[in-house]
Amino acid sequence: MSIVASRMSRIKPSATNTLTGKVSELKAAGRDIIGLGAGEPDFDTPEYIKEAAIEALKAGDTKYTPVPGSMKLRQAICDKFQRENGLSFTSDQITVGCGGKQIIFNAFMASLNSGDEVIIPAPYWVSYPDIVALAEGTPVFVTGWEECGFKITASQLEAAITPRTRWVMLNSPSNPTGAAYTKKELKELTDVLMSHDSVWLMTDDIYEHVIYDDFSFSTPLEVEPGLSSRTLTLNGHSKVFSMTGWRVGYGAGPIELIKAMNNIQSQSTTHTSSISQAAATAALNGPMDFLPEWLGAFQKRRDLVVKMLNQAEGISCLTPEGAFYVYPSCRGTIGKKTPDGKYIENDTVFVSELLEAEGVAVVQGAAFGLEPYFRISYATSEEFLREACKRIRRFCDSLT
Repeated sequence: MSIVASRMSRIKPSATNTLTGKVSELKAAGRDIIGLGAGEPDFDTPEYIKEAAIEALKAGDTKYTPVPGSMKLRQAICDKFQRENGLSFTSDQITVGCGGKQIIFNAFMASLNSGDEVIIPAPYWVSYPDIVALAEGTPVFVTGWEECGFKITASQLEAAITPRTRWVMLNSPSNPTGAAYTKKELKELTDVLMSHDSVWLMTDDIYEHVIYDDFSFSTPLEVEPGLSSRTLTLNGHSKVFSMTGWRVGYGAGPIELIKAMNNIQSQSTTHTSSISQAAATAALNGPMDFLPEWLGAFQKRRDLVVKMLNQAEGISCLTPEGAFYVYPSCRGTIGKKTPDGKYIENDTVFVSELLEAEGVAVVQGAAFGLEPYFRISYATSEEFLREACKRIRRFCDSLT
């Protein structure tokens, strides 16, 4: 009898984490690999945040904190929501975890019964459906088609809701597409939810500040305060402060849900590192004067990648509103063959052959629930991006 529990059959390893590990292995073996799979900024954590962590260490701030996070951090989060989003929360409505992923995990584990449905727009972040499945819920996918900017419509959402629907998951700007909902588009979706009072909304705002051009970010509760009694708003430090390894994410919502999530966390990680919490507090209370430079660099990279990919045979790529990903279609390559006769059957084969032939690592669209596409993270140097796009074009040109 296997030691592995039967529930493990419901989930699979994270495609993005798997790719990161494979890239490391290939580089260690001497391969010339350009990895475009990791969803983390290539900038360093701002100096004032690192200094706050050092000061916390020196001050002996190395003990347990409350399960939902230190009071200082939770108050800083409340202040952030009021200052940036016009939302009022109290500290007991805030929970802090080991990254946004744990907040999502805690929420679904605390709220889903067997067979409860969670509506997840596709393309989606790879972990959403697996966390739902691990919590014995049922993912229900609604496709945001390329013609609609990879965003779902109110009519699609209405059609997907059933008596078993427990949650709707929204992520804007999106991983993997970078698509972001306008205030008008959000209002159309929240209007649907206002007519279904048993359905909750989970909104993942982790890329809130990573937006370009004249796009204006809104979180759903800004658009429809009437959903406050059944909305969990997620955010974190990984993307905007380049703190992926510090592992700080947070959620704000109704006290009953937050308490249940804290109970889950009390029996797992207890809390994220006290030093990370001190740094995260300083991040929220400090200046964000580094951000314009970062966004300027990201936007320049985005424009470069979109332009070069659209010059590749068989590839087409939309210009995203936010995040640091593009989600190009490789539809024009499907059915072709590589020089050694390998048939490009789907996007999984495309990315595998691209890695083998040109040493460019990207993530297949199948992992995000919409084919035939692939995801590129442009959170790396312009030099690497330019070279990677040249290799992608060369690979596409080699197909017949």
